Amino acid sequence: MSSGPSPTAPSDRIVSLDVLRGVALLGILIINIRVFAMPFAVLQNPTAYGDFTGANYIAWLVGHVFAQEKFITLFTLLFGAGIILFTRSKDDASADRLHYRRTAILLGIGLAHAYLLWYGDILVLYALCGLLVVSVRDLEPALLARFGLLLIAVPTLMAVLQGLSVPPGSTLPGWSPSDAELASEIATYRGGWLAQFDHRGPTAFLLQTQGFLSSTLWRLSGLMLLGMGLFKSGILSNRRSTRFYWKLLAGGTVGGLALILTGVWYIDSVDWAARETAYFGTQFNYWGSLLLALAYIAAVMLYCRYRTSGFELTALSAVGRTALSNYLLQTVLATWIFYGHGLGLFGTMSRVELLGVVAGIWAVQILLSVVWLRYFRFGPVEWLWRTGTYGSRQPLRKES
Repeated sequence: MSSGPSPTAPSDRIVSLDVLRGVALLGILIINIRVFAMPFAVLQNPTAYGDFTGANYIAWLVGHVFAQEKFITLFTLLFGAGIILFTRSKDDASADRLHYRRTAILLGIGLAHAYLLWYGDILVLYALCGLLVVSVRDLEPALLARFGLLLIAVPTLMAVLQGLSVPPGSTLPGWSPSDAELASEIATYRGGWLAQFDHRGPTAFLLQTQGFLSSTLWRLSGLMLLGMGLFKSGILSNRRSTRFYWKLLAGGTVGGLALILTGVWYIDSVDWAARETAYFGTQFNYWGSLLLALAYIAAVMLYCRYRTSGFELTALSAVGRTALSNYLLQTVLATWIFYGHGLGLFGTMSRVELLGVVAGIWAVQILLSVVWLRYFRFGPVEWLWRTGTYGSRQPLRKES
């Protein structure tokens, strides 16, 4: 085996980071399940398909307030922190070379995920942003945070300016698909794996090009820079004072919920009008989700400080340590449940029923993660990723 740089040993990991990553990974499914199970339009406009009254409205509302954009924000902040963790113990030349190789492998995994399984892949976008932000990793935490917030603000500026240029009452492409368009998408995903590519391929390409340049490039890159700053300042590694985390928890919760709930009120007041909702109404959650994500960070840090052991910490840290494998497993399980090459339940379940599917997938992932890590050092995909990155076969089984 090579005597060069090697992955972080399990004994050297920061438990609170693994727990936070596990929380983020599981939480992402609360929103992703809607796109796995329903037509694409529901992510932006939930009134486009399915019952949106009573318990189903409550299910959407709770998910929107506490999950939508919050957990992907957490995951992205942690990706930025991961760049610092990966490069900090290596010399600059070695760190850059390994980072670019590591990111290229992630890009390949993401492309396969997006075009073979599910268009909603985030790995391609992470890889592209990761190639860009690594060059500024040595900046001071305050500068990283400022630059990050500036990048995050770019999509807001573009959305508001574009919204002001659109006449009130205008319809937007894809906002309210016709019955025929919805039926076509449902039939596609209830069909075979090859037939699904008719929708999966173009949608993935659109998200990786137009969607990336107009929004996700800026937000994801900005969050990665902010995550670097949060890690270097000790916030993500649980090195700040207890008082600091309580203040962050209170401020993030109050500020985040105030913005998000104001956004819900505004969107309801304009009756989900396309222009007002898409360009203006979404900005409340766009910024509120960042504040609430910071509150979630504080809550996890405090919990890990006061509760140093227990099944919940073991379970969440196990999911976090195998996050890449679990992210792909969510897709495998969900597409098997909803797509035609599996049970074919696409478009048949309500939002309340989907929460039951989420709980079931969580149970499978937690159990598999805990059992796997009893015998192995890394998740299966993590092991392949590390082996490819370092160019030598990494040890997988734990020593007995």
